[in-house]
Amino acid sequence: MFTGLIEEIGRVTEVVITNGAGRITVAAEHASRALKLGDSVAVSGVCLTAVRIVPGKSFGADLAHETVSRTSFNRLAKGALVNVELPMRAGAPLGGHIVQGHVDGVGKLLALDKIKNSDDYWLQVSIPPELTRYVVEKGSITVEGISLTVAKVHEAEVSIAIIPHTHKATNLHTLQPGTPLNIEVDVLAKYAEKMAPQKPGSSSITLERLIDEGF
Repeated sequence: MFTGLIEEIGRVTEVVITNGAGRITVAAEHASRALKLGDSVAVSGVCLTAVRIVPGKSFGADLAHETVSRTSFNRLAKGALVNVELPMRAGAPLGGHIVQGHVDGVGKLLALDKIKNSDDYWLQVSIPPELTRYVVEKGSITVEGISLTVAKVHEAEVSIAIIPHTHKATNLHTLQPGTPLNIEVDVLAKYAEKMAPQKPGSSSITLERLIDEGF
């Protein structure tokens, strides 16, 4: 499990896609020192398994067909900057929100503009229409692995305020309009939908069921 708080910006040194699957290598000094073979690591919001590690330099992961088809990795190029996060450690404070690293769809960067008379930025993102039912104003959303708070929602367009730290400490400042973005909606919203009443006046949400689902 991750939190969406980016620990390091890595650089793609190799990405090979053949017949819908492949491998990726990321130069990341901090993460490569902390990882062990078989550990999970989030790369721009995608949970991967480290299978090749050069401590202090880089780590590599295999890309399954499912990963390539459901994420922006099929458009990723050598030299691209990516957001890297190690899994949350037991007992550590939960910042951000619950992030699984399971990408729900690929959106698109519309704009990232400086707000007039402010140090902050407006991030405008389009998301797949089928995900809009999980996105609400002031709710959480993960964009490129970054835990963000939704400011506005208009149909399939989402507006998010970006503070200077997030702008500098993630790959957002390197992206251009039209860039594909990995989107993960709040998993709690999906559980809430699943447990919502199926008929008017009925309710399937009980204390026992919430406990069974891990809440």
